[in-house]
Amino acid sequence: MTIPSPSGPQNTGPRNSISQNTISQNTGPQNTGPQNVGMQPPAPRPAVPPSGGFGGSGGGPARALQRVTASALGPYQSAVVRIGFAATYLFFLLRELPNRHELYGPDSPWHWDLARQLTKGNEAFSVLMWTDSTVWFEAVYALTLLSAAALLLGWRTRTMSVLFMVGVLSVQNRSIFMGDGGDNVVHLMAIYLVLTRCAQVWSLDARRAARDAQRAAAGLPPPRDIVGPVLWVLLGHVLVAATFMGGLGGTWWFPTLLWTIWLSAAAWWVVNRYLPHGEPRTLLDVLANLAHNATLAVIMAEVCLIYATAGWYKIQGSRWQDGTALYYPLNLDYFTPWPALSDVLGASGLMVMVLTYGTVIVQVAFPFTLFNRRVKNVLLVVMICEHAGIALLLGLPFFSMAMIAADAVFLPTAFLMWLGARATIGRRRLLSGLPGRSRTPGEPGEPGAAYGPADPPEEAGPVKDGGGGTEEPRHQGGGGGHTLVG
Repeated sequence: MTIPSPSGPQNTGPRNSISQNTISQNTGPQNTGPQNVGMQPPAPRPAVPPSGGFGGSGGGPARALQRVTASALGPYQSAVVRIGFAATYLFFLLRELPNRHELYGPDSPWHWDLARQLTKGNEAFSVLMWTDSTVWFEAVYALTLLSAAALLLGWRTRTMSVLFMVGVLSVQNRSIFMGDGGDNVVHLMAIYLVLTRCAQVWSLDARRAARDAQRAAAGLPPPRDIVGPVLWVLLGHVLVAATFMGGLGGTWWFPTLLWTIWLSAAAWWVVNRYLPHGEPRTLLDVLANLAHNATLAVIMAEVCLIYATAGWYKIQGSRWQDGTALYYPLNLDYFTPWPALSDVLGASGLMVMVLTYGTVIVQVAFPFTLFNRRVKNVLLVVMICEHAGIALLLGLPFFSMAMIAADAVFLPTAFLMWLGARATIGRRRLLSGLPGRSRTPGEPGEPGAAYGPADPPEEAGPVKDGGGGTEEPRHQGGGGGHTLVG
């Protein structure tokens, strides 16, 4: 049994637009016909005894438990986090493409032998430590680029999220002295994304699931998935070889995570093939939802911890206390991509003081504003503008992109749905101007369709996913998206 999620698209339909005032104003004789049956006030329910049911003392915890197990919450927020961090690292790798050998490759000042000694000491994982071959380095760099692009588009999201995590950890752990705070955030989020159902909306996986659902509604058999099993077999051979060769680092959790994901892919495939409507499938859904929701809570706590520690450490600094901290980076050549703009801003003592104190106040106060939605949204906008200013004034675009992507986990669902609708309209207008783009009404993602490219029908059957498993049906609770390993 599922509970409708307020973050899902099902709550925007016309059935919810009928207010109580509308009902009370349409009680005349003209509204008593059969066509207005759906607008009549509901019959009063019998009172539930305090000791039982949802109305009792255990109703709140029971509803909360059912909510976190029956659906993957925050589908739009998790999709924005996926898109944001994949885009951040994709653009970073593209920008450093001419310098990749000096930063992370064979020409790096931090030589391969030094990196190998360091990774042995801190038990870090990096596939670049398997060999110092230039061909191997180019292959890993290219694979990381491709996995970031595929994760951005939401293609075979579960598999690509694992490859993205492996690529991020490998590149960053190869030369850890090349990173900054933004790299640390990407490092953590790459691990967290593996456990989330971040392709429920705004992904190619969601579009494929919608098409498969339409085929099932029309009585057609689902298309045979070849890519998923092939990826599962290939990655399984790599995992087995890396395990026996000791190439998964010195920690216990990383190989455990990889083996759990790979084996659970087989479990999903078996259950969906032989027991698609049985209790094992329900159990897998519950475990996947719990993993997603728990990881989403960890991401929120991580963002709050970042801002809280940054703000309280700033309070202890004398330059932040006297309001002059911002003046110094504005006068360093390394942090002045626009010297004229930095000179104008740094010349105003009042502006420097306001921005310095404002930064501390916003960072310290943000974790405490989560209990007030309006204040939280205001500070969220201020922090996003602050990171945009850091990217522009201090020349740290990728740090700012990573923090904005992390902040997106707190964005309101209504705003994200509005943003997605505007993006869909813009895409349709752009494609309508291209020659040879005739469209059939009712096609997914096109005008006249009942569902958008990322909003498949709610009551769809299980369809194949990208990791050798299947995608769960789109229940009316926002529980769609790929499986725990899809």
